[in-house]
Amino acid sequence: MENTIYLEKPIVSGNSKIHSLLLGIPIYIYAVVFSSVCIIVGLIWDISWHTSIGRDGLFSPPHLSIYLGAVVSGLFSGYQVLKISFAGNHIEKSQSVRFWNIFYSSLGGLFCIWGAIAMLTSAPFDDWWHNTYGLDVVILSPPHSILAFGMMMVQFGAMIGALALQNREEALIGWAKKDIEKRDLRLRMLFIISSGLVLVTIYTLFSEFFTRHDMHKSSFYQIGSIVFPVFLIAVARASKLKWAASATALVYMCIMAVMVWVLPLFEAKPLLGPILNHITHYQAFHFPLLIIFPALAMDWLLDKYGHKNQWLLSVMIGVPFVVILLIIQYPMGDFLMSTYSRNWFFGTESWYFGNDPTWEGRYNFMAWQEEKALDFFIGICIALPIAILSTRLGLVWGNWMKQVQR
Repeated sequence: MENTIYLEKPIVSGNSKIHSLLLGIPIYIYAVVFSSVCIIVGLIWDISWHTSIGRDGLFSPPHLSIYLGAVVSGLFSGYQVLKISFAGNHIEKSQSVRFWNIFYSSLGGLFCIWGAIAMLTSAPFDDWWHNTYGLDVVILSPPHSILAFGMMMVQFGAMIGALALQNREEALIGWAKKDIEKRDLRLRMLFIISSGLVLVTIYTLFSEFFTRHDMHKSSFYQIGSIVFPVFLIAVARASKLKWAASATALVYMCIMAVMVWVLPLFEAKPLLGPILNHITHYQAFHFPLLIIFPALAMDWLLDKYGHKNQWLLSVMIGVPFVVILLIIQYPMGDFLMSTYSRNWFFGTESWYFGNDPTWEGRYNFMAWQEEKALDFFIGICIALPIAILSTRLGLVWGNWMKQVQR
């Protein structure tokens, strides 16, 4: 076939040992997945830094972690572009995207390069913004919006890079069957890990609507219906793993939970007044949403009824998503407000140093945070068509990703 790549397994010696270790997967794929991890660690750390310390700087440790992700993804993807463009063979170039009539790159590599440029451009812009306007009061300030766009591009590039290799029909000459299976599994895992990291970013960007104080409001479920089904269904549709949406949700939950458990182990003191909550250690970010439960239903329904009419399938998946999310997260909101969650595991004792720790709404739903039964019911009814439409868009997106081979 014209699109078939022939990968011959070399004799294991010298550089061939590295080739065998990488299983024929280009090193830039591993590099951009590593970059995605650096970005997420830096992102969550930066939020905790602001909550615990307050003061910021262009080269604060969380920012350096984010910039490291940008630099690594940009350099490795750029090297891959130059290698294919000037030293690649005909087959490698035929499997790449040509641009400017000179360069050749994988689609994922292009996303990573664009994302790295956007991230590094946002750094001096963010520093100027702080010096001019002071501390941010929202997550998506103009410089942060550029940074978020760049992060998403890098992370999406990691997804697409692994996905393109998964989708190609490759003839692996001289490869043992177990090595082929191992390579296929690793590609699927790299795609799922990359997808889980993107899900963490998506959640973080909308986290202002997903706190424990929001779980009794219909807006929580409406916004959740906008952002989660479209992405999880796209991943499930594109991946060759049967439980891809669930695995992606599990990666998201593990990363979020580990950050909740690890960050408070380190000392941190506020350096900006007023200080109303005198803390001595980093304050944790939010405990993860239990998205894995609606994701399990998504995977099962997609596997069993994936051949159905796409709009019917969207209804069959979107409605259960809202119902299961409501059944799980509404009582979870009560639990996270209770004394049972005030421990290292759930991290609900964490509190911004500038907020009064005795505020009555710290562990209670205030009047404006709960809706009357009729209003809440109407809000959930609105969430249902939103979830259906989000699911339908996810199916379209996933079908596109299944075709990506460059």
